[in-house]
Amino acid sequence: MIGQDIGGLVIHLFSTFGNMVWQIFWPLAFGLMLSSWIRNLLPVSSVVKHLGKTTVVSLGFTTFLGMVSSSCSYAAASLSHTLLTKKATVANAMAFLVSSTNLIIEMFIVLVALMGWTFFWGEVIGGLILIATAGFLFSRFYPKDVEQELRQHLLDAQPQKASCGMDMSEMSGDHSDCGMDMSKMKADDSDCGMDMSKMKADDSDCGMDMSKMKSDDSDCGMDMSSMKSGDHSAMKMNMAAEPQSATMEKITKSAGFFQMDIAMIGKEILIGVVVSSILIALMPQDGWRDLFISNDAGLPVWLHSFLDVIIGIFVAMVAYVCSVGNLILAAALWHGGISFGGVIGFILSDVLTIPMIRVYQKYYGKRPTKWMVGLLFVSILFTGLCVDAIFNGFGWVTTDQTARALNQSGFGLNFTTVMNLIFIPVSIWYYRLGKKANASMGMSM
Repeated sequence: MIGQDIGGLVIHLFSTFGNMVWQIFWPLAFGLMLSSWIRNLLPVSSVVKHLGKTTVVSLGFTTFLGMVSSSCSYAAASLSHTLLTKKATVANAMAFLVSSTNLIIEMFIVLVALMGWTFFWGEVIGGLILIATAGFLFSRFYPKDVEQELRQHLLDAQPQKASCGMDMSEMSGDHSDCGMDMSKMKADDSDCGMDMSKMKADDSDCGMDMSKMKSDDSDCGMDMSSMKSGDHSAMKMNMAAEPQSATMEKITKSAGFFQMDIAMIGKEILIGVVVSSILIALMPQDGWRDLFISNDAGLPVWLHSFLDVIIGIFVAMVAYVCSVGNLILAAALWHGGISFGGVIGFILSDVLTIPMIRVYQKYYGKRPTKWMVGLLFVSILFTGLCVDAIFNGFGWVTTDQTARALNQSGFGLNFTTVMNLIFIPVSIWYYRLGKKANASMGMSM
């Protein structure tokens, strides 16, 4: 009996994990691919022009972008990271992050089907309040020195062009000064500032052992034995031998960003899905309900709502998987006694999960992430309390909602299957293309 129970539990765990991966794969792949394209193609000037300042117009624009861009928090984090690398303000990037995970069509459809129209309007109003609150708090209270640290972290993470290990930023293409100050030398001199009186005029070995090299070779210390003395095509990574169209060059460069994103946050995504699978598979719904304070506790309404929103955020942090997938747990919590504001706070907290926080740390560093998480927590708490007060104050909250069973198995002939059949092979090809492109530039990810 014990062996059968353990076997059944293992099968249940793998089934839960498989279903989750199947449900979130295509939106995650799509979001990360879209992020790579934006990062490569969107001019910095355009982002600075529209999102370089935090205004009502800029928040509205980022909200719209978020609504049409993604339904997966990990992909949304990548996209908001891209906006920050393009010089958008932190407030605008956070508004995008919130809207792209909470104001999306997929979530609305599931929310109405599972919990009714009251929660649909609660999510819409709550999402808008959260965007406005986060925009205000981040623009006013995110420290300038912390933002500078965040910007420096982004700058340090940018890929650097290969240049034989030397800083070539101030060199012209036809100079070969080995990274030394050549300002006092004539254009045709190449003695690297050393005594060249005993050297032939055409030697330029910068103090290196050139005994095995021809006088006109300049290979930056690489093995050029298989190259002709005047052949520099290998330095261009065989691009001349394999010419690419302008479109394919853009795709290849974008794929490089995609592969770098996967290398950076792939482990965090996998850990998040595994942990969430275990929690959902092992924790019965009644166990989650027991976390909340009963309506019979005799607490003031405001205090009951405050504590429920706090607990809702906490549960989301440890149990969340994806923006759409956690709605079933939200329904279970609602029928278990959590307040209306607590449910909305739980749903909105998809940006505060432990795996997401680890992604923020990878993207922005520890101190910027601490401030980011703190301000988002305050924003979500305030939003949950506001929504609870509004809906209870106007009598819009009803207790006769009935949770309807929703088939969580994504396998079968449905929209998820069709999209996965498209994005699984495309994302694999795109990843391999990006890995090859990065390897050719000497970037091992």
